[in-house]
Order: sequence, then C-alpha cells, then structure tokens
Amino acid sequence: MKVMVLGSDGYIGHTLTKVLLEDGHMVTGVDNYSRRGRVSIVGSNSLTPIESIMERHITLRQKYLSNYNSLNYTLGKSYIHVKEAIRSFQPECIVHLAEQPSAPWSMINNRNAAETQQENVIGTLDILWAMREVCPDAHLLKLGTMGEYGTPNCVIPEGDIPGRCIGAPTDHTQVSDCPMSGLPFPKSPGSFYHLSKVHDTHNITFACKNWGLSSTDIMQGVVYGVKVNPDENDNLTRFDYDEYFGTAINRFCAQAIIGHPLTVYGKGKQTRGFLPLKDSIQCLLLAMTNPPDKGEYRVFNQFEDIYSINTLANIVCHEASQLGLNVSIEHIPNPRKEMEEHYYLPDHNKLRKLGYHSSNIHNCIRDLLIDILPYKDRVNKEVILPVTTWE
Repeated sequence: MKVMVLGSDGYIGHTLTKVLLEDGHMVTGVDNYSRRGRVSIVGSNSLTPIESIMERHITLRQKYLSNYNSLNYTLGKSYIHVKEAIRSFQPECIVHLAEQPSAPWSMINNRNAAETQQENVIGTLDILWAMREVCPDAHLLKLGTMGEYGTPNCVIPEGDIPGRCIGAPTDHTQVSDCPMSGLPFPKSPGSFYHLSKVHDTHNITFACKNWGLSSTDIMQGVVYGVKVNPDENDNLTRFDYDEYFGTAINRFCAQAIIGHPLTVYGKGKQTRGFLPLKDSIQCLLLAMTNPPDKGEYRVFNQFEDIYSINTLANIVCHEASQLGLNVSIEHIPNPRKEMEEHYYLPDHNKLRKLGYHSSNIHNCIRDLLIDILPYKDRVNKEVILPVTTWE
C-alpha cells in the first residue's frame, strides 16, 4: 500500500512509519519537526535518546531505499506544497498525526491557543481540500481524541447517537428511546486543543457527506510506552514526561525511576481510556487494512480499557516495587478544570470486531519501567510539576 504519514517524526508517527516500511509498504513522511522544538522550549527533551532528523532520514533511506521519502512542510501554512505532495505520491491512505497534541500547551496563552487552532484546524482543512482536488479515493485515517467527548453522564457511543440511549446508573440503568438517534454524539471538549479536534471532526464529516471522501476518525485514548516489540531493546521512540507533552502514565513512570512521588492531580478519580503504543499501532493498521466505503465517515473509539488516575498510580507503584523501586503517591491541586468524579463508559467494539487484541496493562507498565530505567539520569525534575492552570 502507498501510505502518507503526516507527523512522521512524532511519538506515534515514527513508530508507525517504521512498522509500515518493515511490512513492505511505500511511505512518504511529512513533518515540520515542531514537537522537538516545543518540548525543548519548555525545558525538556525526550527521556529516551532519539536520532537527529538527518540521522533518522539516512537510516530509513539506507534500509528501505525507494520505499521511503520524507518532506518538510507545515500543515495550515503551505497548502500548495502539501497538495503537490499528495498529487505526486497518490497515496491510498493518508494517516493524519500532524497536529499540536498537548492540551496544557494550548492553555498557556493566546499565542499557543491560536497556534493550536491554526495548525490543527486549518491543517486538516488543507488535507481535505487537497484530497478533493487530487486524491479523492484515498482513505483519510485521522487521529482524534477521546477528549472530544468530555465526561457526559451516559454511555459514549462510537459515532452517532444510537436508537436506544443508556444513561448513567442510579438505582438501575436508565434505558430509553432516543429522539436524536442517528445524529452525531455531542462533544464537550475541555481545552483549546480538544476544541481543535472537535472542529476537525465537523470538517471531516462535512467533506465525507458533501464530497464523497472516506475517513476513519480515531477517538484515541491516552497512549504510553516506547516500543511495539517487547524484545526490541534499542531504537526506542521518543518519551516525554513533562507537564505539557508527558501523559499521566509516562509521567508516573519517569517519577518512579527517580524516586519522586507520583503526582496525582486532585482526587485522582478522573477516568479515561488508555492504551500502550503497540496497541495504538495495531489499531491503526487494522483501520488501514479495513478501509471505509466511498463517502463513509466512521468513528472508532480506540483504547485498551478505562482507568482512574488513582488506579494507574497504584499499578505503577506495584510494578515499580517488583523492580526494587520505592515509590509513593502524592495528591496535588488539580491545575485543570475538569470533573474529578464522574460516570464514564465509552463503547469500543468496532476495532475488536476487526481483530484488535488488547495488551495487559500491568505487563506493559513493567516493560516500560524496564525500558526507561537506563535513562533515569536524564530526567529533569524541574519540568514535572504543573505550572499552567486552566481557570
């Protein structure tokens, strides 16, 4: 298959690019390398050493020859170049991972919020217009986020509102006919980053409906880990642990290996979907090899399972203790504006029907701790605690 990976230098993008090339696909990667710069600006760097941009290109080109090409463009600011790249390559699938991925980073100030909206929303619009004009039969595989939904007091479906609505359990589960059946499930984003993803969803839905494009919108949970193959001991992907780009599990694991208390925001009862990096790649490949019909817009909720932050902290503590690490948990004021106690039950059956087999979170966290232990001296304690509030 001919696959264009937008965001090919990123956390998921670089891993996906390597897996696709290893499987014999032709890949054109597009990236402006902003993730590297933004992480550096906030005073951090990847905990795992990663190759320079040039070293990555040379390595992939030498190993995969003409099956790999890379381009340096900024989505939302270079439409002509992106359109020409898509026209020249004529991809069968465009995997869109090229967005500013941090909710807290988008909440720092006006400039960061505006950059997030420009890069994410206009960038996706550029892709849609380019597909319409030069590559209308390609499959757009777009990475969204479960954060688009917020925490509604009901079961979260995959896509449209079902004919029967299931509310949050009180004395018993409430089930009723829904007069809004068939309409898109309403979104309740909690940051300017999540808002940008909602705008993407609306624009992609419109393009599929009106132009006949085909898209899979991945509502992905929080991803953690540094590799796909447990036996792979080198060439790990990037690992961020700072306030802005480090997700909860990655932050906890970085804290665990240096003896820093695991910092749980607020009560720790916030519940979300999580999945390891290898499961994320597995699901993306399943979506890629099982494309939607022409003109179809479909939604996959992509996560292994749902966990509260307290549960995650306890799992990290347990697995760290098995490795001889002494770890404690500390609750700190929540910098985010979010519900800390809520009902949360999203559906996630579509990928399982395609063959998704989930990993065991205990095993994955233990492997992650083992993978990053050799780099504990690279942890910068100064970037772990939150300084940006969302009020």
